[in-house]
Amino acid sequence: MVDQKNLFMAIILSLTILLAWQFLFEAPRQEQRRQQLEQQQASEVPAPLGVPDAPAGSGSVLPPSRDDVVADAARVTIGTPSLRGSINLSDGRIDDLVLAKFNETVEPDSDNIVLLSPTGAESPYFAEFGWVDGSGNVFGAADTNWSTRQAELTVERPVVMEATLDNGLRLIRTVAVDSDYMFTVTQQVVNEGDEAVRLFPFGRIRRTNTPDILGFFILHEGPIGVFGGNLKEVDYDDLRDEGSIVQEQTEGWIGITDKYWLTALIPSTDAPANMRFSHNLRDNVHRYQTDYLGAEMVVQPGSSVEVANNFFAGAKEVDILDRYATDMNIGLFDRAIDFGWFFFMTKPFLLMLIFFADMFQNFGLSILFVTVLIKLAFFPLANKSYKSMSRMKALQPKMQELRERVGDDRQKLQQEMMALYKREKVNPVSGCLPMVIQIPVFFALYKVLFVSIEMRHAPFYGWVTDLSVMDPTNIFNLFGVIPWDPPSFLVLGAWPLLMGITMYLQQKLNPQPPDPIQAKIFLMMPVIFTIFLARFPAGLVIYWAWNNLLSILQQYVIMRRMGVPIGGGKASTT
Repeated sequence: MVDQKNLFMAIILSLTILLAWQFLFEAPRQEQRRQQLEQQQASEVPAPLGVPDAPAGSGSVLPPSRDDVVADAARVTIGTPSLRGSINLSDGRIDDLVLAKFNETVEPDSDNIVLLSPTGAESPYFAEFGWVDGSGNVFGAADTNWSTRQAELTVERPVVMEATLDNGLRLIRTVAVDSDYMFTVTQQVVNEGDEAVRLFPFGRIRRTNTPDILGFFILHEGPIGVFGGNLKEVDYDDLRDEGSIVQEQTEGWIGITDKYWLTALIPSTDAPANMRFSHNLRDNVHRYQTDYLGAEMVVQPGSSVEVANNFFAGAKEVDILDRYATDMNIGLFDRAIDFGWFFFMTKPFLLMLIFFADMFQNFGLSILFVTVLIKLAFFPLANKSYKSMSRMKALQPKMQELRERVGDDRQKLQQEMMALYKREKVNPVSGCLPMVIQIPVFFALYKVLFVSIEMRHAPFYGWVTDLSVMDPTNIFNLFGVIPWDPPSFLVLGAWPLLMGITMYLQQKLNPQPPDPIQAKIFLMMPVIFTIFLARFPAGLVIYWAWNNLLSILQQYVIMRRMGVPIGGGKASTT
């Protein structure tokens, strides 16, 4: 029978390989990509299904500032409790959007998060709506000058824009917005000409340049959508390889997600709409797009047609996404948050964390409390596991005697050990299986802490002012005592150090592997994990250290009750 340490070793080594890959290969690759993208100029991106793209400008090596580009066009301002920005009247694009409730840093006077930017600025990112006819002619988008009597879009007052075209079509667009992040765009076409016109409504989100993503294996950043009740996530590099991915489903939503922010188009469910992810490369600049093309509408002379669609642009706050999903019947809208394979656990964990964070007025305390609740829920399983490990630790002197007596005869050693387990009524695997069952639960909690915007800029105590970033202290300058800024590869904060110590102490309570090579590898694990986790968000490291500490206390009590020696020595015979 394989010793239980083999299974533990396989689990730990698998996680170590994933972390090593991320640290040694993926992180440098992402940094190289980021540096390359910083040199690229902004440009346009491809059109939606059947819609030709506007001509791309030549651009400049140093694009003008975003503020200058915004000020260079006639606009209707946007002012709500959650959003600031404007709508461009020269093309009707929503291309200037700032999240009023979120800052770049923990400093309250730091700049707000810029979500959308216009063409001409660095890395344009915007939403556009309009119509296309059967010949591919576009109406209501680029090169369409809109007029309005209103200067500002507010929650209480929608904006009505109009444009009259040379072909006899009069376009009327009403844009409304709520107090959070949802726009409602109602498009109307009045045919004042002499012939019927066949039109298809469309909407598109267009993003130039690949954004600076984390590139971490447990987080999706990039094009995303739900089609026919199925979630589809497309990585930027996969879309570059594919070029275009068309979704034939007629219900759902499509957009682009960052770690904390989302833009999404929600077509009307009154008629079918084809949706698409697309990419092209022009002038060495990557351009990404998600779009929908609605069903054909025939506008007879003297009549009109109308279609209403929604556009989300904002923060991925779970309570807000849930409310939209319920009130507007948007399927799986909460899955814009990357809950992962264990979403049936990760979402409840997130809701628990938010609930207790509101109660304690501290997200860090909520992490500690929820970890305790999970420990209590798994107390019977953990108890069984630690009791089994304690029995194994008590048997170590007898196992050592067997190895010395049998020598290199591995077959006989296995037989003798099996007989020993049978006499002492110890199952070496029973201590491992309860721990294996808990792994998905703890991974789900770990993922929630990694992806939740609620932890962003949330303070803890002491030196931790933002649980979503790594521990700001560093042992290499004696935690700030020495006035020296260590290089980026020398990072080891106080909390990662505490986590490593608790991991080492927990390891010392477990029975040592019989194989000397395994024992040396396990001895290195706390050091390896401490180095890897040094760059992780402080909230994750605090959770890990606290979970280790609770496990140590539980295992210590069980071992004392069973008379198993702590840190060596002989087992109690009483």
